[in-house]
Amino acid sequence: MTGSSVSSRKVLSKIATNRLQKELTEWQINPPSGFTHKVTDNLQRWVIEVYGAQGTIYANEKYQLQVDFPENYPMEAPQVIFLHPAPLHPHIYSNGHICLDILYDSWSPAMTVGSICISILSMLSSSPAKERPEDNDRYVKNCRNGRSPKETRWWFHDDKV
Repeated sequence: MTGSSVSSRKVLSKIATNRLQKELTEWQINPPSGFTHKVTDNLQRWVIEVYGAQGTIYANEKYQLQVDFPENYPMEAPQVIFLHPAPLHPHIYSNGHICLDILYDSWSPAMTVGSICISILSMLSSSPAKERPEDNDRYVKNCRNGRSPKETRWWFHDDKV
């Protein structure tokens, strides 16, 4: 896990556990189109397969998201990263970190894993080119030693892709 090891993570609160069980049940009944939850016995970490939308430059491609839930979810946003290899996208760094405001400053407890996934798929689908962010190399170098993307002070200036 980025930011801290699995063993040093705090246990989910009762509210977080109940909320995640509810979201997981809803996901199993009505999964968002273009996503598959890889079932494990770890409620605190989800791995989700993302399928590129047809008619986009990511069509027929598959990626994996790792979603790590904090002890006080949903009051605090989960940490969401792409596992290697991360898609080439102007807002996705080669280390899997995603520059998307709802994962940080614009998080709301009303959001769900499903709404996060749909936002990420929308972000991917709107991109006209497969390319890394301009500052990818510098950012990734500064994130060595397991720095969490939640520790980054993101600058959300480009809403075109």
